Amino acid sequence: MSAQAETLSKIDPKMEPGWKNALQSEFEKPYMAALKSFLLGEKARGSQVYPPGNQIFAAFNLTPFDKVKVVILGQDPYHGAGQAHGLSFSVPDGVRPPPSLQNIFKEIQNDLGIQISLTKGDLSKWASQGVLLLNAILTVQANQAASHQEKGWEQFTDQVIKILSEKKDGLVFILWGKFAQSKESLIDGSRHLIIKSAHPSPFSAFSGFFGSKPFSKTNEYLIKHGRDPIDWNVD
Repeated sequence: MSAQAETLSKIDPKMEPGWKNALQSEFEKPYMAALKSFLLGEKARGSQVYPPGNQIFAAFNLTPFDKVKVVILGQDPYHGAGQAHGLSFSVPDGVRPPPSLQNIFKEIQNDLGIQISLTKGDLSKWASQGVLLLNAILTVQANQAASHQEKGWEQFTDQVIKILSEKKDGLVFILWGKFAQSKESLIDGSRHLIIKSAHPSPFSAFSGFFGSKPFSKTNEYLIKHGRDPIDWNVD
């Protein structure tokens, strides 16, 4: 069995305990079995799937359920070699940040005055502070964006958003672009802050992302609710 196949078949016991308890019933549903079967089939026919199997659920393991303060929702992983490592918008050390992430860093500088090098894009520091970097789709075929759309991941991650909305109070949900904003109906806006703007992609960043100040708004809300603000630097 490949490393990715083994990870998928055994990921439930290895998931961070708080998330495991919250999502146990999802792993037992037929759609998840079908999703696993699809991914194993992709590997069997030689398709390269990103991220590596042991990083598919990295966002959950780096940000325990009881530590979540902020959710940044992406669509699906980067599909270039070496880019995806289980965190939305993030890339591992040594990989140049893609254009959307570069624009995120530019907005951080505009918003907070923090200058971030455009050569480092690992957002694990955010994750460790309670920022759940969640993609709606958790895997992708190499060089084929959105190739694992409508295979079951959306049902799983929709449930993640619902559970967070229902079981927690005072979270910040950051929804960039139309796809992320389509998930707004899953969130109770009377209990949480929802921040919406254009996507940071170069195709839309100048249509409302730049100048939206999501990072200062997030910290103002967290402080108001008695929680530590996020250090948005990545160093």
